[in-house]
Amino acid sequence: MSITYLEAIREAQAKLLRDNEDVFIYGQDVGGTFGGAFKATKGLAKEFPGRVLNTPISEDAMVGTAIGAAMHGMRPIVEMQFADFSSTALNQILNNAGTHYWRTDVPIPITVRLPSGGTKGSGPFHSQSMESIYAHYPGLIVMTPATVEDAYTMLIEAVAIDDPVIYCEHKYLYYHLKAEKLPTEGLPTGKARIAREGRDLTVATYSAMLHEALAVAEQLASEGFETEVVDLRSVKPLDTNTVLASVARTGRLLCVGESFPWGSATAEIIARVTAEGFHLLDAAPQRLNAKDTPIPYHPNLWSAHRPNTKEIARKARALLRE
Repeated sequence: MSITYLEAIREAQAKLLRDNEDVFIYGQDVGGTFGGAFKATKGLAKEFPGRVLNTPISEDAMVGTAIGAAMHGMRPIVEMQFADFSSTALNQILNNAGTHYWRTDVPIPITVRLPSGGTKGSGPFHSQSMESIYAHYPGLIVMTPATVEDAYTMLIEAVAIDDPVIYCEHKYLYYHLKAEKLPTEGLPTGKARIAREGRDLTVATYSAMLHEALAVAEQLASEGFETEVVDLRSVKPLDTNTVLASVARTGRLLCVGESFPWGSATAEIIARVTAEGFHLLDAAPQRLNAKDTPIPYHPNLWSAHRPNTKEIARKARALLRE
């Protein structure tokens, strides 16, 4: 029997509610029988009455209420219907939650779940990847799980952390990704994972792009090139040491992310590798992000807007020729 990425998130929340009475879930339509826009809380309101709570349609109010509860010892999990909508709560997340411990010595242990990234037909208001925006601000941890196992263990870890956590779960992975069972332990946040070993090129990536990169690595292997794929797992903290160690083995670096290119996590990785590991590079590091335009509705345009295996392979081959 297999378990999906979405089911892993639901199971993690059930475990958290079961193990800690200070945990509650707060979001639009998460309670009752609906179970949230993507059914990530389906059945939890019945199993844990009074602890899976519907909110008004106000992301600002949702996060503000969660911050107040966290100040008094609770550990709220806030579900945004879509990552895009969290921009309405930026003031609460960035200026209040992100700075509160620094100002007062009172921690704000909230976890904000962002259904992130694009799917066919979702368009510009339901498809954004906002991890780079949140990573820009001190005081926040930004998780980007790419596997069923990490979706489970990292959400459990997120709620245990005393800092505000932005948990970026990718919508495309909800049903496209399965595992045989849930893990009993995982790597800590801030530690990257070598998803595939190689000697010719490093591809550093995260979230859904991990699976595109692994598919490209398989293609390139048939051409005689061994690609090392690094799953960052979180973009803040960012495990620069694992990326540098990989580049030391391969001499080449390609960074891939689904977010918009300006100020992206991929830009940060390249800046760090160039500053700290320039001597390791045999070619100029490259990156590939989504196009710098609003995200299109049409499935074909959407597929061309985000990095895909064809574009990643083209960029990788060009880098390997240098």
